[in-house]
Amino acid sequence: MKQLTATGTTVEEAVQSALDQLQTSKDQVNVDVIDEGKKGFFGVFGTKPAIVKVSIAKDPVQEAESFILEVAEQMGAPVQVKTESNGREISIEMIGEKIAMLIGKRGQTLNSLQSLAQLAVNRDTDQFYTVILDAENYRARRKETLETLARRLADKAVRIGEPVNLEPMPSYERKIIHAALQNNQNVETDSAGRDPKRHIVIRPL
Repeated sequence: MKQLTATGTTVEEAVQSALDQLQTSKDQVNVDVIDEGKKGFFGVFGTKPAIVKVSIAKDPVQEAESFILEVAEQMGAPVQVKTESNGREISIEMIGEKIAMLIGKRGQTLNSLQSLAQLAVNRDTDQFYTVILDAENYRARRKETLETLARRLADKAVRIGEPVNLEPMPSYERKIIHAALQNNQNVETDSAGRDPKRHIVIRPL
C-alpha cells in the first residue's frame, strides 16, 4: 500500500502536502493523524508541526481484478474480466481461450483462485469483501449438477436405509446440497469432518 508521512503547520496543510506528493485526492486516501501540532507563543516559540500518515486506499474491485489478471497471465492462460460489485460482494467473470485450465477438475482451480483473490482483497482492510469467481457459466452448471446429485443420493439413502457420504466440497457447494434437500421429507443433511475434507452426509428419516 503506497503511503507516506508528511508535516505541516496544521493537519490540513500536512494532509495537502501528502496529497500533492502522492498525486491523488483526499477521497482516495486514508489519513492517520500522528500529531495535531501545537502553536507556539507569537506563532514562533514552542511551535510543533502537525504530522500525518496518508495511505492510498485500496479499491477492492481493482485489487481483485489485478490479482486475477496477473495470476492467469503467470499460468499461461491470459483472460479478460467482466466485474460487477454489489455492496461487499464482487463477482468476476473470466473470459479467455484457455479458460478450462483456470477452471480445473470439478472447479478445483477456480475455487482456489477465488479463495486467493478473496485473501488478496481483504488483506490490510477492516472491511470484509466476498469474491465470486466464474468462467463460462461454470457456477450455474455446477449448481445444476450438484442439485441433481443431491436428489439422486437422497433417493439412494432412502432405498438402502443408510447414510450416504458425499465427497468433500467447499462450503458454498455444501450449501447448494443442503438447500436442494431442505424440503425433502425423507432425508436430513448435515456436514461432517474438517476442511478441506468437510463433506455432506445424507441420512434417511
